[in-house]
Amino acid sequence: QVQLVESGGGLVQAGDSLRLSCAASGLPGSFSAYDMGWFRQAPGKEREFVAAISWGGGSTWYADSVKGRFTVSRDNDKSTVYLQMVRLKPEDTAVYLCAGDPARGNRRIIHDYNYWGQGTQVTVSS
Repeated sequence: QVQLVESGGGLVQAGDSLRLSCAASGLPGSFSAYDMGWFRQAPGKEREFVAAISWGGGSTWYADSVKGRFTVSRDNDKSTVYLQMVRLKPEDTAVYLCAGDPARGNRRIIHDYNYWGQGTQVTVSS
């Protein structure tokens, strides 16, 4: 059974930091073969791309809205991907979901990911 389990969300104030984790298990093959992405969905809005990291960690991608504030990383030995978020803003409030896929599609595209977690809530108060 494939599981992507996010953790680390919470309620913080603007300017604070959070570190999200996504632990993977049950993926077909090795976690190290999977590109991993982070997406977010705010109430009443569509799911949007946040960041992604290639299977080996050598390439990363970011949405313009988070570039310079968020950092995606991974530990393949722990089958875990991270999202370090600093200088959080109220507009970062959303459910954050991680996703994974072994293919080499467009890492910014929702439909290019086959496996998804349930998400963790991040709320940033002003």
